[in-house]
Amino acid sequence: MIDTTVFQNKTAVYYTLGCKLNFSETSTIGKILREAGVRTARKGEKADICVVNTCSVTEMADKKCRQAIHRLVKQHPGAFVVVTGCYAQLKPGDVAKIKGVDVVLGAEQKGDLLQYLGDLHKHEEGEAFTTTTKDIRSFSPSCSRGDRTRFFLKVQDGCDYFCSYCTIPFARGRSRNGTVASMVEQARQAAAEGGKEIVLTGVNIGDFGKTTGETFFDLVKALDQVEGIERYRISSIEPNLLTDEIIEFVSRSRRFMPHFHIPLQSGCDEVLKLMRRRYDTALFASKVKKIKEVMPDAFIGVDVIVGTRGETEEYFEQAYQFISGLDVTQLHVFSYSERPGTQALKIDYVVSPEEKHQRSQRLLTLSDEKTRAFYTRHIGQTMQVLMEKSKAGTPMHGFTANYIRVEVENDESLDNQMINVRLGEFNEDMTALKGTILMNYEV
Repeated sequence: MIDTTVFQNKTAVYYTLGCKLNFSETSTIGKILREAGVRTARKGEKADICVVNTCSVTEMADKKCRQAIHRLVKQHPGAFVVVTGCYAQLKPGDVAKIKGVDVVLGAEQKGDLLQYLGDLHKHEEGEAFTTTTKDIRSFSPSCSRGDRTRFFLKVQDGCDYFCSYCTIPFARGRSRNGTVASMVEQARQAAAEGGKEIVLTGVNIGDFGKTTGETFFDLVKALDQVEGIERYRISSIEPNLLTDEIIEFVSRSRRFMPHFHIPLQSGCDEVLKLMRRRYDTALFASKVKKIKEVMPDAFIGVDVIVGTRGETEEYFEQAYQFISGLDVTQLHVFSYSERPGTQALKIDYVVSPEEKHQRSQRLLTLSDEKTRAFYTRHIGQTMQVLMEKSKAGTPMHGFTANYIRVEVENDESLDNQMINVRLGEFNEDMTALKGTILMNYEV
């Protein structure tokens, strides 16, 4: 039994790097500490506890993690510093040596962080508590409210794919999940708390069901029945796991939005083989075609990595031409980063940093063209927008069902409300369409 009296009236700050899954897990850590008596520190207040949830997807991510830890140690002198997340799991010894760090928690430990905090007295040297990758087995549930309107429901963790460039299976362990019933219960709780939109998150969510004998499609169908939740979004799903039955179900669903995020990584089959991806460009193109056949206005986001080992100029040009011809909405472009222990390091051809930058810029320009064309097609239409809270004196923003960002005049009463908006021209920085709010009878 943990004595929580030591936590009463203590304050904490939280810093998260990386993916939506990390943000969801940080929120759950915050909830655990709040229930033990810890409140979130106010702006400018010195905290008693600092929690840093790290990422390690690239070398730059590692660097940002170290910088964040140093900054928090300086801003909150004497605070008890806890570091968790992927960087902590992969490099616990390195993290523990950072001045000011007290406890480093791996993937298996972060859900039980209270038992590692002791009496909150600073350690002379940081202590690391991790489990080897093959022994990471627990699934820590998480359904957390983001800073804005939507909730993030963690449905799956870990990955069995071992792509040649990626360290995530080593950082998070094998694929595992909770039950469909437990996910439904968390969605119902989110609805009871006023949630209208839930984003399904995980490492490889299409792999849901490995540990429970269920499928991701089972989960989608069950969540679709939860009353009170008006919108679900699938955060990211591998193309080989995005089945036609899921696509067709989403097209008929009132609650699952016409919004997909599908990692491509390369538009060249030879590079996909080097990456050890489980599909080819033909399969990817067929998924995009299927989505657009049944949902012509669907938003499709695509992850692309440039400059991976083995990506010659010819291969990149093939990839560029393939992506250019896809009816997708937005590209999330990442420059390849060498990760220790990955199989990609055995590939001879290395792309220079300058060439990586040039390729990234070409794809980012292509992405802007595709996104603006998609937005432009919707100007003049009337659509429902779920509004998000904003700072006083600044415009409010929200998203349509198909993830078009909309800007309207600030009105606090609209926070977390679904409103009817006529879409107008782009705003000044071209990041949203200006909207005119309509009364319900004008739709």
